[in-house]
Amino acid sequence: MDSWNSTHEPDFILLGLADSAETQLGLFLLFLLIYLVTVLGNAGMILLIRLDPHLHTPMYFFLTHLSVLDLSYSSVITPKALQNLVSSTKIISYLGCLIQLYFFILFAAAECFLLSSMAYDRYVAICKPLHYSVLMSSRLCHILLAGSYIPGLVDSTVNVIFISRLHFCKSNVIRHFFCDISPILALSCTDTSDNELVILTCAAFNSLSLVIISASYVSIFYTILKINSTAGKRKAFSTCASHLLGVTIFYSTLIFIYLKPKQSYSLGKDQVASVFYTIVVPMLNPLIYSLRNREVKSAVLRICRKVMPLGN
Repeated sequence: MDSWNSTHEPDFILLGLADSAETQLGLFLLFLLIYLVTVLGNAGMILLIRLDPHLHTPMYFFLTHLSVLDLSYSSVITPKALQNLVSSTKIISYLGCLIQLYFFILFAAAECFLLSSMAYDRYVAICKPLHYSVLMSSRLCHILLAGSYIPGLVDSTVNVIFISRLHFCKSNVIRHFFCDISPILALSCTDTSDNELVILTCAAFNSLSLVIISASYVSIFYTILKINSTAGKRKAFSTCASHLLGVTIFYSTLIFIYLKPKQSYSLGKDQVASVFYTIVVPMLNPLIYSLRNREVKSAVLRICRKVMPLGN
């Protein structure tokens, strides 16, 4: 079979998640519902934070951008997955595949570092409360935000450049429901050692975000343990519980997929985990940060009173 790359652009075929029409229809309805909740939840969170001055703090500045990232990388994956579930062809162009991969890596890597910025914010709030307003200045928040997006841009650009240099001749069927790195590399008939080195290097660099998060929470828990009153401990823990839950869900699925030995690869299990962090997690984050947050609930009530004032 002739090899090809970006100089000759045939289509890829995304294998998807199911073969039977009944299962595909069920998944379509489920994913559509999840995506609608994702869009409404994250867009609602962004709007609420912008409208309520009480939420114009560093914590909610980062939470706004977390919602932007969740909405963005869910939109990179879910609409195409929905289309393929009701289509008989399940085709994605070579260029479309690279574009999907580029923005998926960009937004996912940026979210890793944004979560570490949020962890640092919680560290300062709990461990250095008297210096919070000075340490978490607007300038520092914007620097941390830039420090979240820049690694994502570098990660996505380098990976896509190296993938675009590959030649494919084994098959054009991607055994996944979106264009992820490993299924694409599996189709290459050329040496992928450079790509694997790039992936390892990027993974090592992105793991710095997890180191920052871990170090922040070690300091946070140490500080909480030194608080004498039970009420004080509960209040301190509640300020970071939502973020800790979000981090745990996000990183546990990433580690399961990308940091396990190749011998333990399982298409079915990996697809389920991928569905969870590409489609489900973006829906969960606004729920986690709103349902467990009194300030968000109070902001909703204040906005509702403005929109629908009581009285005559």
